[in-house]
Amino acid sequence: MSNLTNSFPVNEIVPHNVYFDGKVQSLGLETSKGKATLGVMKEGTYTFSASSPEKMIIISGSMGVKLHDADYQQYKAQDEFNVLAGTSFEVICDSDVAYLCYYG
Repeated sequence: MSNLTNSFPVNEIVPHNVYFDGKVQSLGLETSKGKATLGVMKEGTYTFSASSPEKMIIISGSMGVKLHDADYQQYKAQDEFNVLAGTSFEVICDSDVAYLCYYG
């Protein structure tokens, strides 16, 4: 990838989110489906809260996910799951995981 310093207007900054001491990071983007984040989770166990509905799509790796009032279920690359607004969910990553998350 080339380093083009003038390829985007100065006010076009990509939002960068950092959670759990840097072990989970994501970049925000606007898509034809609305707001989304593209992120990475390092090995570990995490609990997230969803203020709006979320659709998570696993890009690489696999994770165990415990949705509200359900048992853990394993998701791998190309799998997706939905999270209800106002709920929390737990994630266990045994290795690095890349994901895409749509909001709303």
